[in-house]
Amino acid sequence: MLNIALAQDDFLVGHITANRDRIVASIERARDELGADLILFPELALTGYPPEDLVLRPGFMRRTEETFRQIVEAVHGIDVVVGYPRADGDKRFNSAAWIRDGEVLGTYDKWDLPNYAVFDERRYFVQGDAPLVVEVKGVKVGVLICEDTWAPEAARAAADAGAQLLLSSNASPYYHDKYIDRGEVLKARHAETGLPVLYLNCVGGQDELVFDGHSLCIDGNGELSPPAGLCEEHLLHVGFDPGSGRIEYRHWPAGETDTLPVTWRVLQRGLADYVLKNGFRSTVLGLSGGIDSAVCAALAADALGGENVHGILMPSRHTSELSLILATEQVDLLGLQTDTISIEPIFQTSLQQLEAAFADRPENIAEENLQARARGMLLMALSNKFGHLVLATSNKSELAVGYSTLYGDMCGGYSPIRDCLKGMVYDLADWRNAQSPAIPQGVIDRPPSAELRPDQLDEHSLPPYAQLDRVIELYVEEDRPISDIVEATGLDEAMVRRVAGLVLNAEFKRRQGAPGPRVTRKAFGRDRRYPITSGWHDSGIKR
Repeated sequence: MLNIALAQDDFLVGHITANRDRIVASIERARDELGADLILFPELALTGYPPEDLVLRPGFMRRTEETFRQIVEAVHGIDVVVGYPRADGDKRFNSAAWIRDGEVLGTYDKWDLPNYAVFDERRYFVQGDAPLVVEVKGVKVGVLICEDTWAPEAARAAADAGAQLLLSSNASPYYHDKYIDRGEVLKARHAETGLPVLYLNCVGGQDELVFDGHSLCIDGNGELSPPAGLCEEHLLHVGFDPGSGRIEYRHWPAGETDTLPVTWRVLQRGLADYVLKNGFRSTVLGLSGGIDSAVCAALAADALGGENVHGILMPSRHTSELSLILATEQVDLLGLQTDTISIEPIFQTSLQQLEAAFADRPENIAEENLQARARGMLLMALSNKFGHLVLATSNKSELAVGYSTLYGDMCGGYSPIRDCLKGMVYDLADWRNAQSPAIPQGVIDRPPSAELRPDQLDEHSLPPYAQLDRVIELYVEEDRPISDIVEATGLDEAMVRRVAGLVLNAEFKRRQGAPGPRVTRKAFGRDRRYPITSGWHDSGIKR
């Protein structure tokens, strides 16, 4: 029986020495506490993933190599497979080294370098072309790195080289139900090679990406394990019997798989890691009594503790009494820090200062946006004075069509629900309340409104959110043409064209927005890179 540990862990991008220390500590624990023969680490564990342009800096690569050598020297009494960026002259490789007793027995360079969606590895690395198979305790083990597992060639090459077991080292970011896709990939590789696969994924938030863990195994009989812990660090532990192909799960805590709790946990982990890894300890946001700020406040309280979340009530002449009541109720539910700062004096002074410039022109969006930007200014002042990170509260539906104010409600350093459509925001609120009261029911039940003019409702400016969200799913996330969307949904073509035009015209706003966690297959930002200045308007609507 081959005794294997898998380090489902969080490795901070660029913090090479801290990652080294974490790697060495896991090696020692796997050897001394678990009696493991072998330990596997995630893709590029030494530098964290994705290191992006850090690997273009010669000083960074030199320091990485020096630190990697320190790990090699520390390895005794256990085999170690660890990911790191390897330099060979002017070439760089996304590599995994097999280490035994202070020596590197072999190095595997990643074959398939993804260059789609959030990935651009061909910018940095050269493709490998040789398998690595090493024998340990009589078992021949092959190595794969992430994307290599999603295509057949590298696994087949390892099988042809005599592998009896495949180790897959991953930094695989989350999107909805990704554990299902990973499982299908493992089934495909098993069907092609007949080999069991241990699929290890890392954990943690890194800018827009969240690595969810959810490691998997498929045994020699094609039986798939449950995904391991969700967004949790674990030193996983399995035994492999080469005779039967059976995998014995010695420490394999099963992770949640239902969509809503998984999404909440991913958003929570992304928020917590962004705040803490960037040196903040607390957050501040405007608490309006509306659904978006309420969900963001609940996420922040779950991630950081209510005592580290400051919900600021900023009423104006258009703020209803109900909004203040509901916001105050949520403060009490979550134990938030709070203050009330009226924007009315700022708004009134701004109108007076602009009176001559605005003379003889009717009120329009300019007056509405003055209010949103006054709130943004106050939140940034609190951030500067007390060191809080400002949370922007816009959702994906609003950001898609530009129904958000640049330097107003888009103001912030992190945007927790920017990849959640409005319907998902409501679903998350209902799910969270089913666990324990966190969002006043009145917030969920009331019609959404920006409250920037009398009797304003979102539905006065936008299609119903159920229709809007469906168009965004098809147009943005699936890149479907307008004619297909109309045919598939039966929605009014003029409405679909209007939404598509709004999406295109709002690109300049989104480009200036705060990052937030990716939870769909195509998020705004790294996933979807559209030009701001463009003559292409497939909606038929000009700017």
